[in-house]
Amino acid sequence: MTQPKVDVFFYGSYMNFNVLKEVDLVLDQWEVARLNGFDIKIEPRANLVYSNQHCVYGIVSRATHQELARLYSHAENVLGEIYLPQAVIVETLDNKHRPALCYICHNMVSRQANKDYVKRIVLPAKEFLFPQWYIERLESFYSNSTES
Repeated sequence: MTQPKVDVFFYGSYMNFNVLKEVDLVLDQWEVARLNGFDIKIEPRANLVYSNQHCVYGIVSRATHQELARLYSHAENVLGEIYLPQAVIVETLDNKHRPALCYICHNMVSRQANKDYVKRIVLPAKEFLFPQWYIERLESFYSNSTES
């Protein structure tokens, strides 16, 4: 039986298709979107915090609950962070609003990010042609990161 798919918003290293391949998740469709009311932090992993002054860019795609469970088990078991789903409304570049799941870690201990990890987020942000100001925001995390 085919599993139903749900919309999901990826904003960190999971918008990098090479990282997704590590857990056998291949997105067949995706589009750039932004999420208002949040800011991104990379301390040491990408995470979102509430903010009424910022927005976060990423991609919205579709995945099964089984695929998402596998992906976020990887985040917990390999990366050491527990991300939980939250319902959000993202806005696509053609100004359409879509409900989606967005995974956020509510208990991340702030630490320095690894430069290679930050690069796994900055590279797809450039490929997806995110706004320059947002790419510069992501690149600002290099200054607070360690070598690999």
